[in-house]
Amino acid sequence: MAKTQDFTGIMKDFMGAFPVDASALEGAFKNTAALNEKLTGVALNAAEKSAELSNKWTKDTIAKLAEVSKAKAEPADYAKAFADFASSSAEVAAENMAAFAEIAKKVQMDTVELLMAAGKTAAEDATAAVKKATSEVTAATRKAAAK
Repeated sequence: MAKTQDFTGIMKDFMGAFPVDASALEGAFKNTAALNEKLTGVALNAAEKSAELSNKWTKDTIAKLAEVSKAKAEPADYAKAFADFASSSAEVAAENMAAFAEIAKKVQMDTVELLMAAGKTAAEDATAAVKKATSEVTAATRKAAAK
């Protein structure tokens, strides 16, 4: 009967020849988690500001509609009330759209800042890892050459 070869020793030798720095992976995970937390904070802050703005806009519109719906003495007063409401609504819509644009602009700026900082940190980490690997390979080469 054929006997299956045991690859356990071969795999241990193979993996030992290519050591993995688990601390680098752990650091990358922590950096990613921290970046995600900051990006989520930016998004949640923007959502909160947008909700507050929408709520205020809705309340203002309802208050103005209450004024339009009041009984008037003359038919022309209804037309004037509706025209005032439409004019006021157009102004408020422009103001609120500008406010939403400011919220979006801040989100964009904060996101770019965070990503630039993360990129700088990643570049610094990569440079440090390359320097460390280079020194380890140089030391191993010298050691092998000395034998």
